[in-house]
Amino acid sequence: MARVDGVDIKQSDLDFAASEVGPRLGNYRPEDRKRVLLQFVIENELMAAAGKKENLDQTDNFDARVKYHQRRALRDAYFDASISGAVEEADAKKIYEDKIAKTKPEQEVHARHILVGTEDEAKKVKERLEKGEDFAAVAKETSKDTNAEGGDLGFFSRGQMLKPFEEAAFALDVGKISDPVQTQFGWHIIKVEEKRDQKLPSFDEVKEAIKTQLVAQKAQAVVTDLRNGAEIEIVDPDIKRSMDDAAMRGEAPPLPDEEFDEDH
Repeated sequence: MARVDGVDIKQSDLDFAASEVGPRLGNYRPEDRKRVLLQFVIENELMAAAGKKENLDQTDNFDARVKYHQRRALRDAYFDASISGAVEEADAKKIYEDKIAKTKPEQEVHARHILVGTEDEAKKVKERLEKGEDFAAVAKETSKDTNAEGGDLGFFSRGQMLKPFEEAAFALDVGKISDPVQTQFGWHIIKVEEKRDQKLPSFDEVKEAIKTQLVAQKAQAVVTDLRNGAEIEIVDPDIKRSMDDAAMRGEAPPLPDEEFDEDH
């Protein structure tokens, strides 16, 4: 995949990195994830080589660090085999299909508007439009909204506009012009150009998000079983008290795929 100062970086290195960074990959587009992983591995190799030059592998606590990461490697292998590896794409597809079957597409409206300062001005604008004057031309001449060229607002769904404006726009038939509508910005004349159902996301667009959710659920179940089957003794009294308090508040311990923030 790459070479850093003579050291080969292979696909297996990217696979291990993917296991380490976990859900953070979901923040990137599928076509960008391999690039992000390669950059991560390259930076890892650069810093490891710099640490070697500074003899950091000879420090007193380095062996303890290696032992910790050996355990971490075993943890990662178990996580890949028993948690993330146990989640199939078919499981995600079933959840997607069930959700889509119950989801009614939201309606979107493509509208134009003309914004003026008073109701009388709005009525005069409507009269001009009803006489056949071009909406865009009238908007350019009279509208206070200079951001919408020709008064064109494009498509929008419910919840994106102020309530009075939204209610008027969705109530209008296509091609019709509204009576004056007042909002905090002034008085609007609205024309609906088109209505359509909002496109629902495809499976490929949401697949990774669904699988991430399934992995989290699987991790919760597996870790709960492991905790229930283990004898865990918290020796430090302060930490034990803190954990007991957290349990009383209903706070769950971190799952094995959760990343700590920098503040932790």
